[in-house]
Amino acid sequence: MTRRAASADTRETDDGSGAVRRLAPHARRFLARRSGVLVRLALWSLAETGQAFLVGQGVARAVDQGFLAGDTRRGLLWLTVALVAVLLGAPVIRGVFAELAGLTEPLRDGLVRHAVDRSLGSAAAGGPGGTDRAAVSRLTNQVEIARDSFAGLVLTLRSFVFTAAGALLGLLSLHPSLLVVVLPPLSLGLGLFLVTLRPMAAAQRRALAADEALGDHAARSRAALRDLTACGTGPAAARRGAELIEDAAAAARVLAGWAAVRTAALGVAGHLPVLALLLAVPWLRGRGVTAGALLGAFTYLVQSLLPALHTLMTALGAAGSRLLVVLDRIIGPEPRPERTRAAEPERAGGLGSVRAPAATRTEPALAAAPRPAPGAGGGAVTARATAAIPGPGDDAPDRGGRPADRARTAAVELRSVTLSYGVRAEPVLDSLDLCVAPGEHLAVVGPSGIGKSTLTRLVAGTLVPSGGEVRVDGREVTGRPPAELAALRVLVPQEAYVFSGTLSDNLTYLRPGASRADLDAAVDALGLWPLVERLGGLGAPVRPAELSHGERQLVALTRAWVSTAPLLLLDEATCHLDPAAEARAEEALARRPGTLLVVAHRLSSAVRADRVLVLDGTDAVCGTHDEVLDRSPLYRDLTGHWQGGPARRR
Repeated sequence: MTRRAASADTRETDDGSGAVRRLAPHARRFLARRSGVLVRLALWSLAETGQAFLVGQGVARAVDQGFLAGDTRRGLLWLTVALVAVLLGAPVIRGVFAELAGLTEPLRDGLVRHAVDRSLGSAAAGGPGGTDRAAVSRLTNQVEIARDSFAGLVLTLRSFVFTAAGALLGLLSLHPSLLVVVLPPLSLGLGLFLVTLRPMAAAQRRALAADEALGDHAARSRAALRDLTACGTGPAAARRGAELIEDAAAAARVLAGWAAVRTAALGVAGHLPVLALLLAVPWLRGRGVTAGALLGAFTYLVQSLLPALHTLMTALGAAGSRLLVVLDRIIGPEPRPERTRAAEPERAGGLGSVRAPAATRTEPALAAAPRPAPGAGGGAVTARATAAIPGPGDDAPDRGGRPADRARTAAVELRSVTLSYGVRAEPVLDSLDLCVAPGEHLAVVGPSGIGKSTLTRLVAGTLVPSGGEVRVDGREVTGRPPAELAALRVLVPQEAYVFSGTLSDNLTYLRPGASRADLDAAVDALGLWPLVERLGGLGAPVRPAELSHGERQLVALTRAWVSTAPLLLLDEATCHLDPAAEARAEEALARRPGTLLVVAHRLSSAVRADRVLVLDGTDAVCGTHDEVLDRSPLYRDLTGHWQGGPARRR
């Protein structure tokens, strides 16, 4: 794992201490400006301290000085004092809530202003990932979560501090030995709870991230069900979903484990003090503790101290962690794209296996551009250099062997195209400029998961870029109806789509009016006659399950040959063919009028192409096979891998 990846991973699994450090200065400034509200809130809370103190004292004195002393009237009088103390809690709570608004409403207003400022600043800066789609959530749901959680925490902390103070003072006034019995189990439970705060926060963050990833995958899969079925990438999407489900389940199990520890802490703090007091009754009686004092001590525990402690632990565990996470998202530092592999659907048309790292840029097609020194700069790499349409004197010919004319409309043109799978995700492509001439044969190579299939999907119009413009035959593909896209290009993915019907139906699917002569020419060009004869002719029924992967790919390639679209996109569409069949298919498709863009599966595919585009995650190099071999270390490595040994420069 790289250092950047490690730091990104650390941020994702932050246990909360970093967020506390980031938020502490903001919290101090916010509270310092509202000292008057805090003073008035404390004064109202002092009344709650007196209330807690009087309840226990009233019970203890009613027993000792009243009922046990034979003075029923005095006993009832002290019980009346306790009752009045309880009833006075209502106006105290009213006063507390009146002052609480002086804290919560300014907090909400400040968070809304900050969220709006950040969203506008991000939009004006034009950062990676497009518009800030999380702004609405921050302005509505997250701000309200922060407001409600903050209000709950203030009420809970205030109540615990002042109620506990009154109860402990009451225990001390009844007899100091009562504190010796009650404080140890109480402190043990509270300490055990505090120990769980950090790991519980980390577990909650991991569970939240896993849940968001699963929800995102489910939403994207639901939106792409038709593509998944058509391109045969449903199993890959299902496997990815199963992995995300397992991740979410593992995070939930860890969270449940810490929740069990927290429940144990609640049990220790909530029940052990009462049990300890019961067991210590003989010892306390021997030290002169009266029956009334014991009953008053139980009253302090059951009516005041333990309920306040339970409420505090519950609020800190739930509202506290939510408040910390939400505030850090709203007023913490802007998340930066991470230099790690993000899950990108690599298979065409699907939501499959991996998402590539890589802010990718292109260099001029035939001119060596100087590269930045290693380690220079930082962040995502962007570029405006163009893999240009070959002009006069350039080596890339069109399909007829003639040099491409620069004045003609480009077959494929990408203008500063950026793509990110999410607002905070690392761009897969960043400011990519690319031009492919009409009739040109371009091979795209690079490591698995680098974004080759993403590039073909962008050109095909099945994926919308986060920024920039994609044009095919001079027309922008984004937002164009499927029928118009089908007339511009054909995308053949790795998992070939063959449906039940006749072989002729499959071959004419993209061109229903194709003549028998056209079909015969396509079958002959692609070498499909052995399959036609085995099935019993072009009118014979096809059962996709009975065809091999290679046969299904040949059917899909022949279908693409028959179509009239001027652009063919092959996304490793020959990977199940043997080298000879692959060469025959690619050469036939290259002779077909139009432009051919191939994601290369073998070195021979790159050698056959007019130009090669190498995507390596930080730069892109474009040129002929020999030129790219000389300029791209990655291409030399890939060439050596394909050849089974070190690559040689030719």
